[in-house]
Amino acid sequence: MNAAALEKLCTSLKGTTQDIKWGNDLCYLVGNKMYCVALLDESHSVSFKTTPEAFAELTDREGIIPAPYSARHHWVLVEDSKALKPNEWRHYIVKSYELVFEKLPRKLKASI
Repeated sequence: MNAAALEKLCTSLKGTTQDIKWGNDLCYLVGNKMYCVALLDESHSVSFKTTPEAFAELTDREGIIPAPYSARHHWVLVEDSKALKPNEWRHYIVKSYELVFEKLPRKLKASI
């Protein structure tokens, strides 16, 4: 998945905002909570939150590793965009959004 396709997908999800953090990371947020991070350097790596089961499955694949600093929260880092098929990209990004959205306070969810 390239940067344009990732942006199109993420911004199509209700309430998504964007922010640059740590100098070169484009973060996609819902309710001010990150659900996807795209490195803006030449690596074009992408991180997102998963379920514990998906974390184990994904990190067994070539080109996907536990995300530095956030693996304990079941985030993965996709170093090779070809490690996921287009339909898998959509599935995992949407699931990450849903996992983060579910944890938001009820009042905040209602306003999104």
